Amino acid sequence: MKVLTSKQMKEIDRKAIEEIGILGPILMENAGLRIFSKILEKFPELNREKIVIIAGRGNNGGDGFVVARHLFNHGAEPEVLLLASKNEVRGDAAVNMKIAANTGIRIKEIISEKDLGLQKGKILLADLIVDAIFGTGLTKPAQGLYAKVIELINKSKAYKVAVDIPSGLSSDTFRIIGPCVKADLTVTLAAPKIAHVFPPADEFVGELEVADISVPSFLFDDESLKLELVEERTVQPYFRKRKRDAHKGNYGHLFILSGSLGKTGASVMAGKAALRMGAGLVTVGTPESCLPIVARSMVELMTEALPETKEKTLSSEALKKILNLLEGKDALMVGPGISTHPSTAELILSLLPKVKVPMVIDADALNILASQPEIIKALYKPAVLTPHPGEFARLLNISTQEVVDSKLELAPQFAAEYGVYLVLKGYRTLTATPEGRVYINPTGNPGMATAGSGDVLSGMIASMIIQEKNLLEAVLAAVYIHGLSGDIGVKRIGERPLTAGDIIRFLPPGIKLLTPDD
Repeated sequence: MKVLTSKQMKEIDRKAIEEIGILGPILMENAGLRIFSKILEKFPELNREKIVIIAGRGNNGGDGFVVARHLFNHGAEPEVLLLASKNEVRGDAAVNMKIAANTGIRIKEIISEKDLGLQKGKILLADLIVDAIFGTGLTKPAQGLYAKVIELINKSKAYKVAVDIPSGLSSDTFRIIGPCVKADLTVTLAAPKIAHVFPPADEFVGELEVADISVPSFLFDDESLKLELVEERTVQPYFRKRKRDAHKGNYGHLFILSGSLGKTGASVMAGKAALRMGAGLVTVGTPESCLPIVARSMVELMTEALPETKEKTLSSEALKKILNLLEGKDALMVGPGISTHPSTAELILSLLPKVKVPMVIDADALNILASQPEIIKALYKPAVLTPHPGEFARLLNISTQEVVDSKLELAPQFAAEYGVYLVLKGYRTLTATPEGRVYINPTGNPGMATAGSGDVLSGMIASMIIQEKNLLEAVLAAVYIHGLSGDIGVKRIGERPLTAGDIIRFLPPGIKLLTPDD
């Protein structure tokens, strides 16, 4: 499902109207009807509710007039508070305002604070408020009368339904630009927008419903629309049941290079996650002193002892053995728990350009690459980098806050420049491709902000890569099920006690949930 900016949505609307021939009033009617239908689901006895629709003078307000008419036709007595004079309403919105008035719906103009004072009680005492003030084109903070109305809406205990986007949010950013309605339900039209899916803006959206208003689906296939929300149906094919005559060789052999003294847990979690994800074989290469701990963690894991430094980290002397061990392997995962010891760093910087299988590079391997990022361009393709914002900031030599603020721009730029797949971890994990496309993962929760969660994800990604031919889809499937397993864990035990081990623990029911019956 594409995620659009206001400009992109406006262009799709234009094509639907001018090139396809769908009349604007039809799109507005469809929008209002879908919003009404959702309201009816929530409030089946409409005649018992005090309903106030607060409308602006634009098309968002026009959608509100359509909602009012359908509510009226089903026994409700909605009242529209118009934040403009009636003669300021134009186009399709004016058509539906006239229809609503002719139907018998009360429309009150609010053009001053005095007018607002007279209608204040209706807002505060409403059971249901439909917010139809601003649409997706807002770029400046709501001020004056609009800000006061938004404040009143938020003070009301009414259930709040936002038309397309909560008024006061800008659809093109996840930042809060000014006062905005805190909705219980947002019914967005045709496609979600950036503010709907990223915090902190999404905290004002409430439940999100994407309404089909009959915009032809092929209009969303434009190659210029590079931001997409991953859906369950996208990843479900990668959890199909296996053939009866399958054997472990069908599902690949993964080599994991990880661990150091005190950080063997990273090796264990990555290895366990890879096996639980369905890898046929997993071998963990780790410093000689660490091998007994890793080997005892899960009997199904194979292990290889590697030369180590006196600090019990991987030594640069391990290079030749690792290259030999990679023969016959289908992918390499490298980084969790290896440290940035100078000898270990020398090993990683020498090893990575020589690897001739797909790689997943994580954690300390990323921190080491930050010293010589040009090496990334020399990596065998495909390579997947899985940084959290701090690690990505080190790769770019900027602050973590800059990464958080500009992730939608920085992730695709980096992926395209270096020719890699970038998985930027966090709430709404992003996967950016070498072509500059960005996929937003919808699963996951704050309970997953815990030590080892990233190691688990990297193991899962590497496992999927050796099982599936399409690398991008393998990555998207792994990221999705990682978040889903965390969501299942939260339902079972809660957010606060969730650990990385629990994500692995709840991976089997997550996979079962996505596996089709037939």
